[in-house]
Amino acid sequence: MVGMETDGSRHQVGPALVEARGLGVRRGGGWIVHDIDLTVRRGEILTLIGPNGGGKTTTAKALLGLIAHDAGSVVRSPALKVGYVPQRFAVEWSLPLDVPRLMQLARPFADAEIARALEQVGAAHLINRQLKHLSGGELQRVLLARAIIGRPDLLVLDEPVQGVDYPGEIALYNLIREIRDSLGCGILLISHDLHIVMAGTDQVVCVNGHVCCSGLPDHVVGNAEFKRLFGAKGASALAVYHHVHDHSHDHTHTHGGGVASHDPDIRVHPTDPATATAEDRDAG
Repeated sequence: MVGMETDGSRHQVGPALVEARGLGVRRGGGWIVHDIDLTVRRGEILTLIGPNGGGKTTTAKALLGLIAHDAGSVVRSPALKVGYVPQRFAVEWSLPLDVPRLMQLARPFADAEIARALEQVGAAHLINRQLKHLSGGELQRVLLARAIIGRPDLLVLDEPVQGVDYPGEIALYNLIREIRDSLGCGILLISHDLHIVMAGTDQVVCVNGHVCCSGLPDHVVGNAEFKRLFGAKGASALAVYHHVHDHSHDHTHTHGGGVASHDPDIRVHPTDPATATAEDRDAG
């Protein structure tokens, strides 16, 4: 992707920070998500993608223990420190809340710690600003600084570029990679910005009530289930990641009712009858 920095190599990752197996969350008598398997490792950016209402945020909250899960298991590394940027940040804009006060809403930090975190995200010049005077991109940088000030092991970012223009999106995603490199933390990213995020993530998990497919980004975008969910938008993302290989990654065969890939770097998961769309039922 033009403007997106990539190093052209796989980033070395460390041990698991959080791991889910068979994770499920029920609400109102039905499953919001079920049978979710994923692992976030230190030094790795794992991105959850999927349609609106597919359960991405629910999955992240269950991983963090912010909501209870009704099936499966979640294992977190001991004394795990988490930094979290939520999808929606509710604030009463009429209140006189400045950047330093926001940074210390959860617990106090020294002025030097606040200044260092803001500098790390390119927002040192905002230290004396009122929140109501920040642009969308400036606010997201301040929230990111707040999330990293405690030097987390795991950074969870739920749609971190909302309200940001396109050049700002690219800058923020590059910044997220820099934070991963400097802190050595794991990052769980939730995003719908397929074109940009695919160029900067290590692993992708596509969630639509269950895990539809998962693996390396350049392989997931070529998966039939991915293209069924995202249509032309997914095809455009595939064009960004078109590579010439000596063998095809597109040939699959069915086995035991699921779809098995010949590529060891992609895992394809059968559509579950409980969450199948009308298109799925008509096809089968």
